[in-house]
Amino acid sequence: MADTGGVREVKSAARTVELLELLAARGDRPARLRELADELGVPRSSMYALLQTLIDRGWVRTDATGSLYGIGIRALLTGTNYLDSDPRVRGARPYLDEASDALGETIHFARLDGGDVVYLATRESHEYLRSFSRVGRRLPAYAGALGKALLAERDDRELPLPDGPWERLTPHTHPDRASLTADLARVRERGYAIDREEGVVGIAGYGFALRYDSPAIDAISCSVPTARLTEEHERRILTVMREIRGRIEAAAPGATAAVPQWR
Repeated sequence: MADTGGVREVKSAARTVELLELLAARGDRPARLRELADELGVPRSSMYALLQTLIDRGWVRTDATGSLYGIGIRALLTGTNYLDSDPRVRGARPYLDEASDALGETIHFARLDGGDVVYLATRESHEYLRSFSRVGRRLPAYAGALGKALLAERDDRELPLPDGPWERLTPHTHPDRASLTADLARVRERGYAIDREEGVVGIAGYGFALRYDSPAIDAISCSVPTARLTEEHERRILTVMREIRGRIEAAAPGATAAVPQWR
């Protein structure tokens, strides 16, 4: 059994979390009992019992035949509570609205989680509507402006990234550390990150770390279709996003405020 911080890991709790994370990662691809048991190395009888417990409590759902499993509605309710209770997310929302109104583009607020960024708030462009909300979704930190803005706040030797080669989301995604670290040097020099179709073909992004933490764990970005990205529009984006970053940082609860310092 693993040991964490001097406290022994609770195996049943760890298995439950691993199962929920596995189901969440599959998105709209439900799983069968055999797949889940094999993936987690658990006997099918034990996996079935765990699934039934989680179904009864709403954390897992199943189809009419009882043979397919997916993440349940309780996960959504818990995730929504996380967003509503986080003072940094709440505090940033009005400024994200301002940036969206001023630029007419999509504005994101995200947090670094290991080697990924997780989208916590999004204001969609009225000109370019996505078919899904990004809130709650993950993207490798090496593959976009948000992640690169946050990685640039860290020493290159301590980046929370796996050894390469990395999965390339587009032909423009960084394939390895050497390519990324050269880009991060430019991010540090200019003070913000640029993503030119690295995460999504046809979309450019501009990312700004929020430095109310050190190193920063939160960032904001503006995404814009490359088809309408002009030099003038780019200058406007940078001007507005710099101002919005400063206002979010100034308004954020500080270390002396009555706000838990989560880890």
